[in-house]
Amino acid sequence: MPDVKDTNRAHVRIGFDGTVHKTFRGHEADKRFANEVRILKFLESKGCDFVPRLLYSDPEKLKIVTSNCGQRVDHISDDKLKALFTELEQFGVRHDDPYPRNITYRIADGRFCIIDFELSTLLDETTPTDNPPAGDHAS
Repeated sequence: MPDVKDTNRAHVRIGFDGTVHKTFRGHEADKRFANEVRILKFLESKGCDFVPRLLYSDPEKLKIVTSNCGQRVDHISDDKLKALFTELEQFGVRHDDPYPRNITYRIADGRFCIIDFELSTLLDETTPTDNPPAGDHAS
């Protein structure tokens, strides 16, 4: 299987069948693995069709296998990049690593897709501000 990425944080390969094999490494690899699995399952449950589908996960090996969302892009406009990550938030997820390195292009339907969800956040789990709502001031 050809390597796509081999860093201190992850080893990513493309299988002969086109699937993406990612093994998490390094600092908090177990937490990043668990978060990516959780986010991908959540997005699938919401019907988000521009992210990979989780096909397999192995918590002992910190490995996932996903569908392939196309080729990485070399260039994308700032406006298109912002629009993609804004669209993702409509499915209840903030990516938290919104850079072109996490965008692919799926030729089959001409769709830009988002990958790499290990740092992502579910929006309904974000912490509200410490400021009380207007009118709730203690006397």
